[in-house]
Amino acid sequence: MTIWNPNWVNLPGLMLIWVTLMLSGCGTPFWGSYGVKGQSKEEFTRYVESVFKLQNSLTSEIMEFLETDVSNHDDLLKAEQHMQEACGPLNEYASRESEGLSTGILLSRRVEKTAIDCEQAAEKVKLLLGH
Repeated sequence: MTIWNPNWVNLPGLMLIWVTLMLSGCGTPFWGSYGVKGQSKEEFTRYVESVFKLQNSLTSEIMEFLETDVSNHDDLLKAEQHMQEACGPLNEYASRESEGLSTGILLSRRVEKTAIDCEQAAEKVKLLLGH
């Protein structure tokens, strides 16, 4: 039988690491809630898919709009650029998944943390497009 040696294990240090992980959100899989709203995995998956579809359709609409209208649309372009930045992790995730590549836990966490920002940026673009 192995005897626990307090010189080998720094219990306060381990507790600090555990608390840090839980507070940073790395404990999400233990509680089964996802995203800022604490949704189930299925709800969060549907939410992220809807956000992806929204921003993807808006990007296509902007491309079509700019081909037909050559007026100055600085506000729309800035909002679209912000949306692309906010939705970057989600787009990377979708791209990797469609190519059959590993998405990894870190990318999944970034998507989880940025999904609401992506949605808000997409809603701003939607508003500027007059929807």
